[in-house]
Amino acid sequence: MAFLAMSTYAQVLRPAQWSYGVSKTEVNVGDEVDLLLTVTVDKDWYIYSSDLDPDLGPTPTTFSFQPHASYQLVGKVTPVTKAKKKYEEIWEGDILYFTEKATFKQRVRILKPDPVIKGSSDYQVCTNVDGRCIPLNEDFTFNQIKVKKKAEAEPTPAPQTPTEKTTAVASVPPAPDTPPAKTSAAIAQNDTAKAAIADANTTNPPTIQPKTDKPLAPVGAEPEGLWMFLLGAFGAGLLALLTPCVYPLIPMTVTMFTNQGGSRAKGIRNAMVYGLSIVAIYTLIGLLFSSIFGADSANFFSTHWIPNLLFFAIFVVFGMSFLGLFEIVLPSSLVNTVDTQADKGGLYGIFFMAFTLALVSFSCTGPIAGSLLIAASQGETTRAALGMMAYSLAFAIPFTLFAIFPSWLKSLPKSGGWLNSVKVVLGFLELALALKFLSNADQVYHWGLLDRDVFLAIWIVLFALIGFYLLGKIRLPHDSETKTIGVPRLMFAIASFSLVVYLVPGLFGAPLKPLAGLLPPHSSQDFNLALQTNGNTSANPVMDSGIGTPKYSEFLKLPHGLQGFFDYKEGMAYAKKVGKPVFLDFTGHGCVNCREMEARVWSETPVLSRLQNDFVIISLYVDEKKELPQSEWYTSTYDNRVKKTIGAQNADLQISKFKNNAQPYYCLLDQNGNLLTTPIGYELDVNNFVQLLDEGKTNFNQQLAYR
Repeated sequence: MAFLAMSTYAQVLRPAQWSYGVSKTEVNVGDEVDLLLTVTVDKDWYIYSSDLDPDLGPTPTTFSFQPHASYQLVGKVTPVTKAKKKYEEIWEGDILYFTEKATFKQRVRILKPDPVIKGSSDYQVCTNVDGRCIPLNEDFTFNQIKVKKKAEAEPTPAPQTPTEKTTAVASVPPAPDTPPAKTSAAIAQNDTAKAAIADANTTNPPTIQPKTDKPLAPVGAEPEGLWMFLLGAFGAGLLALLTPCVYPLIPMTVTMFTNQGGSRAKGIRNAMVYGLSIVAIYTLIGLLFSSIFGADSANFFSTHWIPNLLFFAIFVVFGMSFLGLFEIVLPSSLVNTVDTQADKGGLYGIFFMAFTLALVSFSCTGPIAGSLLIAASQGETTRAALGMMAYSLAFAIPFTLFAIFPSWLKSLPKSGGWLNSVKVVLGFLELALALKFLSNADQVYHWGLLDRDVFLAIWIVLFALIGFYLLGKIRLPHDSETKTIGVPRLMFAIASFSLVVYLVPGLFGAPLKPLAGLLPPHSSQDFNLALQTNGNTSANPVMDSGIGTPKYSEFLKLPHGLQGFFDYKEGMAYAKKVGKPVFLDFTGHGCVNCREMEARVWSETPVLSRLQNDFVIISLYVDEKKELPQSEWYTSTYDNRVKKTIGAQNADLQISKFKNNAQPYYCLLDQNGNLLTTPIGYELDVNNFVQLLDEGKTNFNQQLAYR
C-alpha cells in the first residue's frame, strides 16, 4: 500500500509556446489588420479559451494591449479555432478549451506609420496526466506591419488616444454593471490587502534569471512520481493475489482451461485472452473514474474536509472488512448473471469468465482496488486508468502463466490459514493509512483532533498489534490456532516491531524523516523534547523585536522552533526593520513535499542555522481555509475573483508576483520584494539548498554595499 504515500511535484514547466503574425504586412494609414496570436500546446496539456466565462472558475486566456497613438483596437479578441467543450462537475458548468494548437484574432486600425503594438497574455495551462494547472504570462510585440509611403497624405480617422492608465483587456470585457474601477475599489477596502498586493504587483520586476547550467525540466517528460505510483499499483495487484478470495481460484481457473481440450495453441490463445480480459476490465474501471473527476479536482480532494472524511470512513470500513467484522460482497444476482454468460464458451465466454473472477473476488480485491482509486483522486486524477492497468497486470499474469504452463501449479504453496493472515495484516494497514486522510482535513481546518503525537500513538499501537498477530499472540474470529510460525511470518513480525521501535522516539520529537510525507507536521506536536532541552517551549516563539506576536501564529506554526511570519506585508515590514533578506516559503497543509522538505532539509544544521540567523522567514499557506473579515477581501487583478480566505490571497500573491502555483516554492527576496536568486521548489539535496541560501545572502550584502 506504499503507493498511497506517493505524490508528484509540480515542476516549473512552460507547456505552451506562442507565435505571432498578421493578416497583411503592408497597409495604408486607416486600414484595418488582424493580429493573429497562435499557441501550440504540448501533448497531454490544454489551455482555456478566451471566451470562457471568468465566473465559472478556471482562468480564461486574456490579452492586454498597451495603448499607443499609432493604432486603435477594433472589437475584442476572438478565438479563430473552434474550442472544445465539456462539462466539468468540479466547476458545475461547461468549459471551453484547446488542445494541440489554437489561434486568436484581434483586429486593429492603423493610425500612424511605424505602429507600436505591444502587450501581454495571461493564461492557464492544465494537464490531464496529473491534474496540474500552471498560470503563465508572456509579452508580445507585433513589428511585421509596414505602412506604405504615398505621394499625397490620405485623410485618417481621428485617433481615439487612450489615456496612460487605460489597458484594453480584450478577451474579458467588464459587464455593463461592473465598471473597471471596481477592482481598485475592492482592493482599497482593506489597507493590509491593498499594500500586500500593491507590493506584489508594482515592485520592480525581478532581474534574476535562471542559470543556464541548470535548465528547467524538459516539457513532456514523465515525472518520476508516475513510475513510483505504477510500481505501487503493481505491488497492490500482487498483494491481491495473496488473499483468500483470489489465491484458491488460481488452480480452479487453470483446471477449467486444461479440461477444455483442443490443441496447445488454442489453450495458450484462450489463456492470453483471459489475462487481457482481466486487464481490460480493471482499466475500464479506471477510465470511468477518470471521466468522473476532472483535471482540476486534485486540490479539492487533497484539502477539502468532505472528500478527506469520506476517504477516512471508506478506509476504516475496508480495514474492518479485512479484519473479519463483515464482508463486502456484490449482489449474488449480478454474479450469477455474469457467470451465466461465461458458460456460453468461445472468446465471449472467456471474457465473462474474467468478469466473474473480478466479481467473485471483490470482497478481497475491492478494498485494495478502491484504495488505489482513492490514491489517484489525491492528485493522480487521470492516472487512475494507468494505475488500474498496472494493478490488473500483476493480477492477471499468474492466471495467464499457470493456464499456459499448468505443471507449474505443483510449485504453488497450498492454501491455508496464512491467506487469512495476509488479509488481516492488510486490514491493519488500511486502518493506519486511513489516518492520513483525517490528518489532511485536521491540518487544513485546525480541528486539533489528530496532532502528530496522537497520530504516532495510534500507529505504534496498530503496528504492534500486527507484530503480535503474526506471532500468534492475537487471534481473530476466522483464524485457526497457531502452534508454530514459519520463517517468513517471523521476518514480517520483526519488521513490524522494528517500525514500532523506530516510531517511539517520534513521540518525543524525533523527526522520523523517511515518514515525513505521511505524518502531520512537526509543529503540531504538543511535546518536543529537543525544544524542551534547548529551553524553548514554544513551537513558534513570540518575536522579541518589539513587533509583537506574528499574525495568525495562534493557529499556524513553523517547524523546528523557527521564528517567522505568516503574513506577507508584516514579514516584509519586519525585514526592513532588522535589515535582513527574506526567505519566502509558499507551502500548504496538504503538501506532502513541503513536509518532506521541512523534515529532511530544514532540520539539517547548515540550513537551520542560516534560516534562524540570516533570514526573515515568511511562510504563506496557499490552502489555508480561514475566512478573513469582509473588510479584508479584495478582487484579484489576476483572475477577477474575490479572495476571501488567507490561502486564496497567498495563492494569488504567488501567481501574480512569481507566475507559479507549485508548492513548495522558495524565494529569497530583498527588502523591496525583488528576487535575490532563482526560486526553487522540491530540492532534497541539502548542499544545493545551502548554496541557494548563501547565494541569496551574498547578493543581498552586495546590494547593501552599493547603497
